[in-house]
Amino acid sequence: MGTTKAKLLSTKEHDPGIKTARRVLALEADALRALAAGLGPSFVAALDVLVAVTGRVIVTGMGKSGHVARKIAATFASTGTPALFVHPAEASHGDLGMVTERDAVLALSNSGETAELADLVAYAKRFAIPLIAVTSEPASALAQAASVALVCPAADEACPMGLAPTTSTTMMLALGDALAVSLLERKGFSADDFRVLHPGGKLGRRLLRVADIMHTGASLPLLPPTTPMMDAIIEMTGKSLGCIGIVDSRGRLSGIITDGDIRRHIADANVLRRTTGEIMSRSVKTIRADALASEALQIMNAKSITALFVVEDGRPVGVLHIHDCLRAGVA
Repeated sequence: MGTTKAKLLSTKEHDPGIKTARRVLALEADALRALAAGLGPSFVAALDVLVAVTGRVIVTGMGKSGHVARKIAATFASTGTPALFVHPAEASHGDLGMVTERDAVLALSNSGETAELADLVAYAKRFAIPLIAVTSEPASALAQAASVALVCPAADEACPMGLAPTTSTTMMLALGDALAVSLLERKGFSADDFRVLHPGGKLGRRLLRVADIMHTGASLPLLPPTTPMMDAIIEMTGKSLGCIGIVDSRGRLSGIITDGDIRRHIADANVLRRTTGEIMSRSVKTIRADALASEALQIMNAKSITALFVVEDGRPVGVLHIHDCLRAGVA
């Protein structure tokens, strides 16, 4: 059975489709290496234009270049550079109203001669709106009209007929990513900024901070060390977090009492007449408010505990329960 499976795998490995796929990927990889090697002053000039924009980056292109332009606009927007895709044909029928003098235009055209771009290019020139061209033809009308031309190196399309946009669109897409990430770093765009723009989905959950989901204010179960345990149990039951923080006269966290601590003392007939200071554990696991919620969850799992007090300068400002992390989708 194993021999038969090995033969089938060997046959598939030599399938003509595998050979074609490897040729395509090799061609596109070579093109990307050439693109990276050729970056220079024009790329820096394009960054200078984009970072100075006070409005939005208008990304445009026709056909396959248009599909790439949509993705580039989305990447810009999600990494701190406001951007909008404008279809060049629709621009000629009223959507030019979306483009303002505070914007910059990023136009994609492999040939640089895409007729549908003409009105948008003319509009940018008329109102002195910066125009960045991405093209493979430095002598094209688009490149000549542009404030900055980013010229992709000559490279064969992966299509055997050399017709379907493949290698050229891969270079455009990669160049868009390079611009977006370079702008992100230049602007000092942080993980917190990223979380604000990605509140949903796995990315948003991964970047949640302890401060975003912790219990604060009146929800905090805090008592002094002189409190009778009967009152402490009532407080713990009312706050429903399975623990109480014990604070000294200066408001600093000095200990903790958990459900487990109470169970361990249940055989003590005098436990209800004792004070929180007598029962508390001085070994309190804490965390910072600005720590990632995923870090807090990792600590709770590693220490086999269900809650962490959040402290600033030794004083409790919040408490995080493992259920808070699970409800928020942190895993």
